[in-house]
Amino acid sequence: MFLEMNFKSIELKRHTQVFVLLPDKNEKNDTSYKTLWLLHGLSDDNTGWMRYTSIERYAKKHSLAVIMPNADRSWYTDTAYDANYFSFITKELPELCFRTFSQMSQRREDNIVAGLSMGGYGAIKMAFSCPEQYGSCISLSGSLDITRKGRPCNLNEWRSIFGFNMNSPLELEGSEHDLYALTSKAKGEGKQLPKLYMWCGTEDSLIEVNRSFDQHLTELGVSHKFESSEGDHSWKWWDLHIQGALEWILNH
Repeated sequence: MFLEMNFKSIELKRHTQVFVLLPDKNEKNDTSYKTLWLLHGLSDDNTGWMRYTSIERYAKKHSLAVIMPNADRSWYTDTAYDANYFSFITKELPELCFRTFSQMSQRREDNIVAGLSMGGYGAIKMAFSCPEQYGSCISLSGSLDITRKGRPCNLNEWRSIFGFNMNSPLELEGSEHDLYALTSKAKGEGKQLPKLYMWCGTEDSLIEVNRSFDQHLTELGVSHKFESSEGDHSWKWWDLHIQGALEWILNH
């Protein structure tokens, strides 16, 4: 079942759109089902996964609910311009979905957060900020270094998202937005951490930061799986590798 939800968000202070896939009743009968919170990349919106992949078929295979919110270019952050995308997706949206779709399981082990590129960053940020909510996490071609070391940055855009008084993205190092600091903090606090699967293509410009983050997690002793193989930063490869990622997460 495919649904389109349009409603006014309290956290975003405007109307927004969310796509929803639900298992057919004859697949799950009256039992609860697992949910995939699926995040888009910087140049896309909530329609991307439905337009460019066969996520509906993959969800049907595993009897998954899939929630696809629109996060614009927010980096899944409570922005400086007062649109709270992180709070919307981790708090307001789950509350709405669990209230509306009673068969969605609220158990952490039944909730997976996943995304590509900016959405890969968002998925890891959410999973390690709220490990009590998400049992598993998937990052495909994740843009994992928010400090933009060695990469160009639109400083005005970064200021509008992370703080208008920012003079350099390097100021984000060690902050709640820095995945390196966030995962170190979560590990140090002894929290139950989510299962984590990462993939990035060897022809992708983000391959080195993914390798760096893999090394960081390994040094921390954070259990995870990182794979790299042929592929660039495009939907052809995300459609392919979301399948293997789901297989690993659901069967690991």
